[in-house]
Amino acid sequence: MLKVSKILIEVCHEKSIMPKYANPGDAGMDLFAVEYTEIGPEETVLIRTGIKLAIPEGYEIQIRPRSSVSSKTPLRIPNSPGTIDAGYRGEILVPIFNCRPCIDHKCPTYCLSDVLNFKALKNKSGIYVIEPGDKIAQMILSEVPRMELELVDDVTAWGYNRNGGFGSTGAR
Repeated sequence: MLKVSKILIEVCHEKSIMPKYANPGDAGMDLFAVEYTEIGPEETVLIRTGIKLAIPEGYEIQIRPRSSVSSKTPLRIPNSPGTIDAGYRGEILVPIFNCRPCIDHKCPTYCLSDVLNFKALKNKSGIYVIEPGDKIAQMILSEVPRMELELVDDVTAWGYNRNGGFGSTGAR
């Protein structure tokens, strides 16, 4: 049986759109922007969602990119997945970074909704516009078990030690 957890939500902006699942069975609920925002090349901007949540203890909300935004634009969520802790009661803000450099300093402006509606871009370096109602990210509810740390003299005495580190298993 599908587990459902009740999350309390407060609307804190007149243009707020309730987060929603686009399709049955989706893992994440879409989050929507509430204000017009320009994101210049190599700039990070906090995008307002106009909502506040009361997340139960033992859970977090993860903020993740939408695949359409990441695959069709240079817009990224730099701390992905971002964590909204159970104790946070402020407005949900989504940091978005425009990773495209502006080479010629004549940066055209692109609206996120235009790009996601498959309108062709001739020059992919420029300013991106987020408009009220644009889907900017998705949020996923995740259960968070608590850790209890126990100090030991040598962690390699426990379980299997594969050694290595970043990149040690190769690319193939």
